[in-house]
Amino acid sequence: MKASTLFDLTGRVAVVTGGNGGIGRGIALGLAEAGAAVAVFGRNHEKNQRVLSELKAIGVPSLAVTVDVTDRAGLEPALHRVERELGGVGILVNNAGNVSLSGGVLNEKPEDWDSVIETQLNAVFLLSKLAAKAMVSRKRGKIINIGSMYSFFGSGLIPSYSAAKGAIVQLTKSMAIELAPHNIQVNAIAPGWIETDMTAPVKTMPLNDEILLRTPAGRWGQAEEVAGTAVYLASHASDFVTGTTIRVDGGYAIR
Repeated sequence: MKASTLFDLTGRVAVVTGGNGGIGRGIALGLAEAGAAVAVFGRNHEKNQRVLSELKAIGVPSLAVTVDVTDRAGLEPALHRVERELGGVGILVNNAGNVSLSGGVLNEKPEDWDSVIETQLNAVFLLSKLAAKAMVSRKRGKIINIGSMYSFFGSGLIPSYSAAKGAIVQLTKSMAIELAPHNIQVNAIAPGWIETDMTAPVKTMPLNDEILLRTPAGRWGQAEEVAGTAVYLASHASDFVTGTTIRVDGGYAIR
């Protein structure tokens, strides 16, 4: 295959959960720039419409679906809508996330724990299960899960987030083994410290100084800087790559 077509996503249909802001928006726009038709799933209708306008400006078929990934009953209808309006989903990016800055297990409320696990882990399992069934029938597909530096490092401040993101790495490996015979690749991206609305409070904390000192790049990353890795994992260029987690962290994990 020619190098010029390795990363071409023309004719592919992608779903990006939490695609209306932060890392999800960056990935959605990156996939669109590579030629994919893109559907974003998000809870906020106004934010959905803003990113939908950006996708349409790129010139690809696009769709914004107002859905909460913790609403289990709403997941299958949301995917069916994408299939009807854009075509068969060949790329699923499980990005939607939340965090409970509880300060640790002694402080975290059970309902906050449940909310994070439902959003960051259970929804990934459920959406992947639904999407993979259709991918199996087409004998082709890409599932990309979004992990974190806390997939590898513990945190005394956000135990539920760390637990979910650690589990994402193992779920990615398990799905990769199961789905490889069906020509479906399952991989994960572990972003470092990326500037988003969710991480904004950290920049006001003493932890910010530690982050900058530990990151060889000496700065926070931008959401758009995760998009290139997502395009790679969604493209033919990664057809023999599965079960891996790629760090996009400015070198944070090597110290």
